[in-house]
Amino acid sequence: MINSENSQEGTQPQNMGSSSNPMELAQDPSQKARSLPAWVIVAAFAVLIGFLALIAWGLNRAQQPPIQVGDRVPPFILSTFDGKEVKLDSLAGKVVLVNFWASWCKPCEQEADDMQKAWKMYEPGGKVVFMGVDWVDTEPEAKAYLSKFNISYFNGPDLRTSISQLFRIKGVPETYIIGKDGRLADVKIGPYNSVAEIQTMIDKQLK
Repeated sequence: MINSENSQEGTQPQNMGSSSNPMELAQDPSQKARSLPAWVIVAAFAVLIGFLALIAWGLNRAQQPPIQVGDRVPPFILSTFDGKEVKLDSLAGKVVLVNFWASWCKPCEQEADDMQKAWKMYEPGGKVVFMGVDWVDTEPEAKAYLSKFNISYFNGPDLRTSISQLFRIKGVPETYIIGKDGRLADVKIGPYNSVAEIQTMIDKQLK
């Protein structure tokens, strides 16, 4: 006599080793992360560190005070509209006038003629250099402005606003006089009222 319980147990499938449990077939997401190449992870960390360093640098620059009279002016380069490069550190021993302006600036127009007249007075002596820094402007309009007022001294755009950030300007026009020793000697916020006013600020540094 065959035992019915034994018979039932004998007819049950014995496929314990080939389970089709979907939970066992699902791939662990952490395995995908672990499968990333090492260089991808390193590159991601490098980008993150670079981004954080850039933010820290920007915050540090924002917290720096503006250059004060008597401070040495850090070197900078003005790339002019006609393709020249004017390096501040190459002008040692000369008085340098740095004027921030823009073609859309009406007060800048008030002083434009006087600035050019003053430049023509000092140009022959070779002891004074004028540098115009075009701030937040477009090149066609800036060039039209220079042509309108027949401005002939060095002028160029403030690329990436690097020069204006150096001086921490608040707007335009603003003018900075750098003495022969490379230190900031005088500051004019707003437009000059006359050629004589420009002369007074420059002549003090030529003595």
